[in-house]
Amino acid sequence: MANLEIQTERLILSPLVRDDAAELFGYRSDPEVCRYQTWAPGSLDDARRFIDNLQSTPLDTPGTWFQFGIRLRAPRLLVGDIGVHFLPDESYQAEIGFTLAPGHQGHGLGTEAVNGLLNHLFVSLRKHRVFASVDPNNLRSIKLLKRVGMRQEAHFRESLWFKGKWVDDIVFAILESDWKTR
Repeated sequence: MANLEIQTERLILSPLVRDDAAELFGYRSDPEVCRYQTWAPGSLDDARRFIDNLQSTPLDTPGTWFQFGIRLRAPRLLVGDIGVHFLPDESYQAEIGFTLAPGHQGHGLGTEAVNGLLNHLFVSLRKHRVFASVDPNNLRSIKLLKRVGMRQEAHFRESLWFKGKWVDDIVFAILESDWKTR
């Protein structure tokens, strides 16, 4: 698993490792970053445990999330993470989610990372459909999903209990056939 890398023009997506804990904690605990996230580390030890728990899960294991670190090629610096949820009962579909450190947002790195991951999911893992769930107030993520060719499929009203209140959920998706012809 440690040798798994997805390379793009400026980035390397590779599994998170224990040495990433401080950087992961730094951006994932930022209130502005974690306001749309289901997980935020409360401490550096939480970040370490999160990474340690990922180490035993191979890519494409049904019912699990696999988390890649988003790294600049040079210098090889962790700037975010991107996860894939491999559904428990549907091996041809996957869900994605992504997080970028604030200092690295707005430079196209998120779009590049999502494109790299989508290509890997469709070409190497032969997925049929990839989707993402997003808060309707998370306008930057919505724009990113549209940029990579994903389409809004649903808007569920107050369908999630999130951080002590009911919130809406928007689902975007892309099919392998759309990915190949975009």
